[in-house]
Amino acid sequence: MTATPAPRRLLTIVLAAGEGTRMRSDLPKVLHKAAGRSLVGHVLATALVAGSDALAVVVGPGREDVAAEVAALAPEARVFVQTERLGTAHAVLAAREALAGGFDDVLVVYGDTPLVRPDTLSRLRAPLARGAGVVVLGFEAGDPTGYGRLISQGTSLVAIREEKDASDEERAIKLSNAGLMAISGAHAIALLEGVGNANAKGEFYLTDVVERAVLAGLAVAAEAAPEAEVQGVNDRAQLAAVEVELQRRLRAAALKEGATLIAPETVFFSHDTKLGRDVTVEPNVVFGPGVVVEDGAVIHAFSHLEGAHVGRGVSVGPFARLRPGAKLGAKARVGNFVEVKNAAVGEGAKLNHLTYVGDAEVGPRANLGAGTITCNYDGVSKFRTAIGADAFVGSNSTLVAPVTIGEGAYVGAGSVIVQDVPADALAIGRGLQVTKEGRAAKLRAMQKALKDRRG
Repeated sequence: MTATPAPRRLLTIVLAAGEGTRMRSDLPKVLHKAAGRSLVGHVLATALVAGSDALAVVVGPGREDVAAEVAALAPEARVFVQTERLGTAHAVLAAREALAGGFDDVLVVYGDTPLVRPDTLSRLRAPLARGAGVVVLGFEAGDPTGYGRLISQGTSLVAIREEKDASDEERAIKLSNAGLMAISGAHAIALLEGVGNANAKGEFYLTDVVERAVLAGLAVAAEAAPEAEVQGVNDRAQLAAVEVELQRRLRAAALKEGATLIAPETVFFSHDTKLGRDVTVEPNVVFGPGVVVEDGAVIHAFSHLEGAHVGRGVSVGPFARLRPGAKLGAKARVGNFVEVKNAAVGEGAKLNHLTYVGDAEVGPRANLGAGTITCNYDGVSKFRTAIGADAFVGSNSTLVAPVTIGEGAYVGAGSVIVQDVPADALAIGRGLQVTKEGRAAKLRAMQKALKDRRG
């Protein structure tokens, strides 16, 4: 019987030290977001899905904000600081301690290339298992101007030639360098240390690892990916292009999994949006992070959801807003111009229009009329409102928390409720109506006379 080879241990090094001055932003480039997640967050997630046994992230000096983001998203990752900006090979060597960990494969990826897929990283490292020392990711550029070209002899890659150093024949090559690289763990440190800085900038370039590997007699291979997949982000226009591509993928995935998008191009997802089967999403809906929508729900047009859980068969909107902590039970109704925040809405409950429910529990089948609000904040602290099952709250009512409306209770329209209402009780909290016959005509006459005197 042939023994199954042991899995190859993989270290992924994420280079996230770039400042991104073309972003015109105080925020580091890799912390800018697309589809609700930072660029470096996308890269870390992809590396983990691709089977990384360890992650090392190289950041620039003083970038505690990037380190904090990495710690929040991938606590197992180790962060290293590139104290001087001396090129990409120098950046990888900043993680020397991780490189010395005895890994079979080392992947070098970039924190500003969020569209690379996990299977592409798997393909990139596959030739290492067949004996290659280095594998470079390339792409067929529509316009290769400005990119380094992958120079091959036969089936082997022998160099990455920067355009300014390339011959006319080499400039005609469209297979361009995407920057990502896989290196044999056994040779990684030696190859990186062998890179020199005899160039105009005096920097140590990762691309020179290819020629170092050739000189060492190691096999060097190339893998290709679509150009759109390897695009990086250096300015706001490229960030917008990445958003477009991520939204295209997310919409396609939602349709494939059984959701109906009436106008897909107008629906915006977050990276973690989860839609059940037979969910219908109407035009111009935005999903922020942390949204789950169960089977059969309908999200009507112009609604915004974030950090919310929508139960089976629920109807939301149009023009509704679900904020973090909103949890809607099966077949609940949240209608137009309704906002729900940090509140549980029970099965079959109705919040049909012009209502704010925050820091509350709304029982099953309860009905809140138009204009109902829970007053949950006194300027210092938040308080909760509890509305029991089958309760009815009339239109334009104000529930001043902390307050409880009992099961089956009835609140008259226009009430301000400041005390608990027992189950099955009727509560009316409004001023007594006074009617004065004929007073309206006298009032109009008086107002007209005043207007005439003013001219």
